[in-house]
Amino acid sequence: MRRAEIERLARRHGISPTRPSPDNREVAISSDTKRKLLSALKVDLSAAADRETAGTRQEPKPTLKEIPRSYLPDFLSGTRVWGISLQLYELRSARNWGIGDFEDLSTMTGLAGSLGADFIGLNPLHAPFLADPDRCSPYEPSSRQHLNPLHIAVDKVPGFAGNADLERQLQRLRQTELVDYAGVARTKLQALRDLWPEWRARAATDKTYDPQDFDAFVAQGGDSLRRHALFECLSLSMTARGAGAGWQKWPSDFQRADSAAVAEFERKHEDDVRFHMWLQWLAHQQLMQAAARALKAGMRIGLYLDLAVGEAVDGSATWSEPEVYISGATVGSPPDPFAVDGQDWHLAGYLPSMIASRETSPFRRLVSAAMRYAGAIRIDHAPALRRLFLVPLGASPQGGGYVRYPQDRLLQILAETSAEHRCLVIGEALGMIPEDLPDDLAAARILSYRILSYEQDDHGFKPAAAYPILALACISTHDHQTLAGWWRGADIQDRRDHGIVPPNLIEKHLEHRKRERRRLKAALRAAGFGLPKRLDARASREALRQLTVSAYRFIARTPSLLVAVRLADLTDEKNPTNIPGTSDSYPNWKPKLSVSLEDMMSSPLVQRVTEAMRKERPQNRMARERIGSRRILNR
Repeated sequence: MRRAEIERLARRHGISPTRPSPDNREVAISSDTKRKLLSALKVDLSAAADRETAGTRQEPKPTLKEIPRSYLPDFLSGTRVWGISLQLYELRSARNWGIGDFEDLSTMTGLAGSLGADFIGLNPLHAPFLADPDRCSPYEPSSRQHLNPLHIAVDKVPGFAGNADLERQLQRLRQTELVDYAGVARTKLQALRDLWPEWRARAATDKTYDPQDFDAFVAQGGDSLRRHALFECLSLSMTARGAGAGWQKWPSDFQRADSAAVAEFERKHEDDVRFHMWLQWLAHQQLMQAAARALKAGMRIGLYLDLAVGEAVDGSATWSEPEVYISGATVGSPPDPFAVDGQDWHLAGYLPSMIASRETSPFRRLVSAAMRYAGAIRIDHAPALRRLFLVPLGASPQGGGYVRYPQDRLLQILAETSAEHRCLVIGEALGMIPEDLPDDLAAARILSYRILSYEQDDHGFKPAAAYPILALACISTHDHQTLAGWWRGADIQDRRDHGIVPPNLIEKHLEHRKRERRRLKAALRAAGFGLPKRLDARASREALRQLTVSAYRFIARTPSLLVAVRLADLTDEKNPTNIPGTSDSYPNWKPKLSVSLEDMMSSPLVQRVTEAMRKERPQNRMARERIGSRRILNR
């Protein structure tokens, strides 16, 4: 195909002609890149360039008179609230099985509610690879439409009875500093497998775990649930045979969900498939319980769930519905100053032509799957509502490009589903984003995501009053060090130690951090907060605690509707949750908190920061109770 035809097809299918560079220049992408991206979008390049092709034509952007607006609770028109954000797996307790579970979450909602919080923010709870538990990133799940059974509180399932051998295993799993995902999966799945036949034979004595509810859940889940459960069975079987958990390495006759070999496997493993449906139901029931307990604890928002931007290329989702996913390219990000080679996140994304198609579109099903439990969801990488950066297979991110998505239709779906579920929407849009995207998201009543260290301009840290109202403000996220770690420059040292940033840039980053420390102190003092006299990079632990309290008081005074307090800040964690850009060199998504749930209230920063939040963002107790009761009735 001639170059001019490639260019026309690229424009028609929303492929941007340029990408950014680390020095903020626009670099033209090659015809070869455009050809690869067109192929990834399933455009039939062998057909005539001016004909409709098998890849479906990118529709022109509709001209709407008014951007659809997502749900916003009435009570937020007169108050500002705060909550606690955490990674569910990181919770320690005397009863869990080495990983935070839904019962721990229920306990945490009671604790947070008693402290005056209005929500609990969580990492994605999407389904992982049960057959390969160490693939544990919640942002690279096997399926976003199903839940993680490793969070099931097995001891709360009817019929469970422990024994001394099991308790010894659990003690070992509880005592590790990192989540032993393989050990947790092995122990939980065996215990649940033992409970499965007993549960089926039991009379309906517990309304939470009523067999009729299970049957209704299976019926409602339809082919999506059945295929996910079937994938789990196949994945475990293939792993035992040495073929691996992901479908791309399976024998060819098992790589399609609709093959005769898969149908025969399903006939022979009907009970196993039903068992994995049951696991999804148990997770669903326990997460619903946690959501209800959050509201009963007085939280006006309740659970706030995170939605990953994509899925594993070889997981349940792409195996179950290959027709709706991009093939031949993965989601990533272009080169930037903090990742000069760009990033390939190795995630599968929806086809732009399929993401919003039909009444039960993939995007509608995706957001509904999270909103059914939540009073708020956060869309990770919200620029994906307009565009995704795709990296062709076998290419580096420098050989990638942006592809346009049907933003207006996606915003319409968000508005409709958020109203249906009474769930507000937060959009994380950081880094290289289209200049007018924040305005579009604000017009759609999607809260922006404001991180303290990012809220700077040429004059220093922005004053609290400069933060937008329609926003969630926080100090750090799972991709950052705690405030104390940021202050010490631990994140910069991590990027050096793991080879993420060239050594010649490290000194520049350290010098820049010195300026940032001075600027943050200036902003806090200008806001009227006292600071310790010695507050340099080697400040004492107590000085950093005072800094943390002052910083949280600062963001609490912003006009932003929501503020999230990171639990890792309150427990003074030294190890980061995740170091972006690493894989094997750091145990991402595995570090547990250093403080257990039972000892949480003894942590000095828990008391001091939450007291500051209550003073800066006091609750109206009677209004909170009325709203909580109404939300429970509408579940």
